[in-house]
Amino acid sequence: MSSRHLSRSIAMQSLYEWDFNGKKQETLEKIVDKNIKEFGPGLEDDSFVRQLVKGVVSTILQLDQIIEKAAPEWPINQINIVDRNVLRIGLYEILYSKKEEVPPKVAINEAIELAKNFGGESSGKFINGVLGTVFKEIGERENKKEPARNASSSDAGGENKEENKNK
Repeated sequence: MSSRHLSRSIAMQSLYEWDFNGKKQETLEKIVDKNIKEFGPGLEDDSFVRQLVKGVVSTILQLDQIIEKAAPEWPINQINIVDRNVLRIGLYEILYSKKEEVPPKVAINEAIELAKNFGGESSGKFINGVLGTVFKEIGERENKKEPARNASSSDAGGENKEENKNK
């Protein structure tokens, strides 16, 4: 398992625990420390875990609004805790990570894998649908700003859906 994938797993488990226990800010760092120690003993650098957790928590209101807009039939509190936090991590990476470090397709695929590993039977499809919707909308907005990128942006979104159908 790559260290980035392990870091995402630890971040998801930490956010899950924090969310489950009422999102008390004062407990977050202790939860992250405990989970790094428990689930990442071979992890050489825990900065990516901490960056993801801090980033998700600092943008949680915006992320939740985007999730609710992309999945209007699912109010944020009705999405199970695993899926909710996987979506938050995936969206955070899509929206706030440097694209050369974490391309949106990678963020989506990593989120789908987290959902398959930790979520329910249909979690992977749900995560793919919500993040795919957001990715498509972002691509459409960018295309309006930069018409020359139109074909490559829409092709990228289509490939992602096909890749994930075949998994």
